[in-house]
Amino acid sequence: MRKAETHLEHLAITRKTVTGLADRLPAVAPDLPEHPDYPRILAAFNHATGPLRAKDVCEALGHELLPKNVEGIRAKLKRLVKLGILTEADTGSFARKQ
Repeated sequence: MRKAETHLEHLAITRKTVTGLADRLPAVAPDLPEHPDYPRILAAFNHATGPLRAKDVCEALGHELLPKNVEGIRAKLKRLVKLGILTEADTGSFARKQ
């Protein structure tokens, strides 16, 4: 009997985890520009607990913190804002659109 109760507890935890993750996914997959960084950028925002700056995203993607890399990421973040996927809360501070 205890084994069945433990199994039910694990199922409840799994359900809570899966539904929590499902809430973070977009209802419809957005049309992303053709570049391998875009899905990785969205993954960084899925793991973030708050807004991110271009420098933070650069670090999350494993890019060197060179000005050209940070500016490239900033341009991609701005494009995601224009596509309605991200929002720019404050200047230079980006978050997933709710």
